[in-house]
Amino acid sequence: MTFTRTAIPDVILIDPKVHGDARGYFVETFRADKLEAFLGFKVPFCQDNESSSSYGVLRGLHYQLPPHAQTKLVRVIEGEVLDVAVDIRKGSPTFGHHVAVCLSGKNKRQLFIPRGFAHGFVVLSETCTFAYKVDNYYNPECDRGIAFNDPALNIDWIVETSNLQLSAKDTKQPLFADADYFDFSENLYV
Repeated sequence: MTFTRTAIPDVILIDPKVHGDARGYFVETFRADKLEAFLGFKVPFCQDNESSSSYGVLRGLHYQLPPHAQTKLVRVIEGEVLDVAVDIRKGSPTFGHHVAVCLSGKNKRQLFIPRGFAHGFVVLSETCTFAYKVDNYYNPECDRGIAFNDPALNIDWIVETSNLQLSAKDTKQPLFADADYFDFSENLYV
């Protein structure tokens, strides 16, 4: 596995080694020891989630507040998405900035998104199976979101707005300026 820091250094791009031959392929999709050695701290993932979506489905931007904040390790099993992480840690040098990466079943790339980030993705392929690990259980009282199309974030979702498919929840998210933030000075992994 190769770990690469993105333009926001706490968001990590992971390229696993794919072993392929005429029969197909084999890939290690998660190694706690290697990830923790790179990060310098443990991430106690406790739940795996999977979603199926079609072209233009946009899910996000979502996050949970402490004490139920979540780190995510996201990947695509089949299809392709544009995956986006937005820094919502007030006081961070990259506060309000985002990272956007194409993840696909072909490239097998993964994105490590720490606590203190809002996350979302849009499906670029006809269909997509999206999978991710989290290090905290979902708590509806801590559930928050940000409007995917907030001009202040300037996210190019690639898909034309008229082709986007959103949940009712995601059409009503607040603007970034009105969102609940994390405090950059707090250790979110205590």
